[in-house]
Amino acid sequence: VGAEALLRWHHPERGLLGPDLFIGVAEQSGLITEIGEWVLNEACHEAARWQRQGARGLAVSVNLSTVQLHRGDLEAIIAQALVASALPPALLELELTESMLLEKSDSFIQRLRSLKELGVKLSIDDFGTGYSNLSYLQRFQVDKLKIDKSFVTNLSSNEQNRAIVTAIIQMAHSLKLKTTAEGIEHQVVKTILKSLGCHFGQGYLFAKPMPADDFLGLAQQARVERE
Repeated sequence: VGAEALLRWHHPERGLLGPDLFIGVAEQSGLITEIGEWVLNEACHEAARWQRQGARGLAVSVNLSTVQLHRGDLEAIIAQALVASALPPALLELELTESMLLEKSDSFIQRLRSLKELGVKLSIDDFGTGYSNLSYLQRFQVDKLKIDKSFVTNLSSNEQNRAIVTAIIQMAHSLKLKTTAEGIEHQVVKTILKSLGCHFGQGYLFAKPMPADDFLGLAQQARVERE
């Protein structure tokens, strides 16, 4: 049904580097703004290409940083990326962390409303690990909760984690929100989540991170198998 855009650095000497090795530096130096804009544009163009090649309805989610959220031209940048790529706004999902939503300024609230007016989706990443102020779920009109992998990984053997995940899913249903479980690696965990009513899942059980071309092939094959 979709993919999350993940960033890797092809370092000329050290090879493929994960975001934990460079995102912090990018945020401190201010380069995260340019990197974030590049990721957004790349993700939109790739997702639009998927639609043209027959994988219609395949969405892409992009993580927003705190620095990006405080930029005055964020809405314009996102709108421009959608227009330039011709990607339907509903197929772009912007991921925010719970800590970002602690801010209650009028300008911040208006920013999220403006993003929603563009027609994009909003999701809360790593839900359950931050300062869960449930009032923001309705005030900011989010569409989805992504259940943090720390609760999902040992779901079959940890009763406390299962209770937490059950509560999150039931709450999401009550608020008419979709749920995605992160970090699914085993079939038994997927089966449990499905029985609890979780809508979507991501993790190594389905696929490891891969280039966009490989993902398109995977998605097309999955659709053939479903049909």
